[in-house]
Amino acid sequence: MSRSAHPAGPRHADVLPEGHYAAPPADLNVLDPKVWARSVTRGEDGVVTVAGLPVTRLAEEFGTPAYILDEADFRARARAWRTAFGADADVFYAGKAFLSRAVVRWLAEEGLNLDVCSGGELATALSAGMPADRIAFHGNNKSAAEIERAVRAGIGRIVLDSFQEIVRVAHIAQSLGKRQRVQIRVTVGVEAHTHEFIATAHEDQKFGIPLAGGQAAEAVRRALRLDGIELIGIHSHIGSQIFDMSGFEVAAHRVVGLLKDIRDEHGVELPEIDLGGGLGIAYTSGDDPREPHEIAKALTEIVTRECRAARLRTPRISVEPGRAIVGPTAFTLYEVGTVKPLDGLRTYVSVDGGMSDNIRTALYDAEYSVALVSRASDAEPMLVRVVGKHCESGDIVVKDAFLPADLAPGDLIAVPATGAYCRSMASNYNHALRPPVVAVEDGEARVIVRRETEEDLLRLDVG
Repeated sequence: MSRSAHPAGPRHADVLPEGHYAAPPADLNVLDPKVWARSVTRGEDGVVTVAGLPVTRLAEEFGTPAYILDEADFRARARAWRTAFGADADVFYAGKAFLSRAVVRWLAEEGLNLDVCSGGELATALSAGMPADRIAFHGNNKSAAEIERAVRAGIGRIVLDSFQEIVRVAHIAQSLGKRQRVQIRVTVGVEAHTHEFIATAHEDQKFGIPLAGGQAAEAVRRALRLDGIELIGIHSHIGSQIFDMSGFEVAAHRVVGLLKDIRDEHGVELPEIDLGGGLGIAYTSGDDPREPHEIAKALTEIVTRECRAARLRTPRISVEPGRAIVGPTAFTLYEVGTVKPLDGLRTYVSVDGGMSDNIRTALYDAEYSVALVSRASDAEPMLVRVVGKHCESGDIVVKDAFLPADLAPGDLIAVPATGAYCRSMASNYNHALRPPVVAVEDGEARVIVRRETEEDLLRLDVG
């Protein structure tokens, strides 16, 4: 690979344009285990390996950009969530984070359930053999066709999101001679400490039925009157990428308050409560996520305490981790194309992907880490912005980071913690071809989602 010299951008403790000071890490060759899949290490030759495979070999065999997913890490994290909550709770993997038939099989084998939120996700789950009774169906605007397919399949639960959907699901189930198990999603008025676009429990947004004004209580009344559905619980989800448990505590308090009101009005104690997902992961060294056993202990204690105060039997708890399972298990492998220093500002490093394979930086101002992975370097650090090849100034992969000053075209760099939402939200912007997902385990690699081809793009273009 090329090692041609070029003028470097700002270095050391540089002033970022936003006015924040950033200090480079002591050694750019050290990989922080908090943000990388568990099998990722740097070899004596400086090349990073995952599950025993050098990234240089993976790039040669599968091309770049590519999502590299550590299967053993995925399974271990899934198993940790299942173990943490035990037999008296349910763990539903949130398929929206990343879903493929291989992932569905891993989940089924590790004893997890699956949360889907579209007809396509449901089709993927069923085609891969996930038992329908272990699937929950979310969504704020499920079509009649999607609902009918779910009911016919014998889906375990449908999460109702509106007054219209209560009637719609009940009518479809009754017309099929079935009684569908449902939960009602409520918005509890919690302002989660996260980005505006992924906060989902304040009243002014599209999901759920508000507690405020008695709307959720009225939804329960209507659901209990309809023969086609069986109301089994209340669902609450306060947002995504959350580290602070206080929001869950407030949400649980308000949901249990609704359960108490239901008991007092209808003489019914609903048997389940779903607290959603949204637990954060480490994208940078500054993030400090909680372990599954800590989360399970905290949530169980919160619900138990609130139910005891309300003199209710403690319902069966469900949670929906997605990002927390798959996010840390993958990284995106890129090849550097151009290195462009801007004197007094930073160096722009352009890679062969971008916002088509990771829209989160542009959409949520998300922060990521990045490392040179095809070799070691003793060069001093330079402040960089990793950008893509798309025709947008907002095509940013990593906003501000440090890479070695001798970085050159042809080098491989990798962005960790891209297992969640990157492939799921990938696009064909500028007619880019979506990258493959390559699963690695015990020195073996296999494609579980293949790279798109130009033929794939043209196949849909019938004009």
